[in-house]
Amino acid sequence: MSTPSGGMRPGLATAFAVVGFGALAICGLGILSLATGQDVVAVRGLGPVPGAVGFAGAVVAVAAVLASTLRAARPSYAIAALTGVVSLLGYLVGLVGSALFVGVDAARALAAAGGFAVSWFGVLLVVAAAIAGWSAVALVRTRATPPRWAWERDEDE
Repeated sequence: MSTPSGGMRPGLATAFAVVGFGALAICGLGILSLATGQDVVAVRGLGPVPGAVGFAGAVVAVAAVLASTLRAARPSYAIAALTGVVSLLGYLVGLVGSALFVGVDAARALAAAGGFAVSWFGVLLVVAAAIAGWSAVALVRTRATPPRWAWERDEDE
């Protein structure tokens, strides 16, 4: 279940980190929207699809970065910063691409992306992804093991 260095396997650490990123980002975006009274994507007429596709793009970006970088013998914690930046880029690409696909004009699609990128929502997404990236590296580098129920443990433990 673990790598030779004692840490968790990179694939499993990636899965845990991606799920954690999704939960943290969704919760954070919702609470920030509630607290500020602003929409996450503030351009009118976009509908819900571009925001959802943008978020899916961010999740895929986080998964791709972690899956490709955690395979190193001793991954660096600097991966966290890369994960944060790439998640924002994935969100913006998904937002603009899906907005154009559903028929929104390019000016409004780019305005939505620019507004998100410079808002607190963008900052929150980057921070959530960086936390997930740091956590994934910590899982691979330390002797962390997946959670187990009491009946799954060996009797010698």
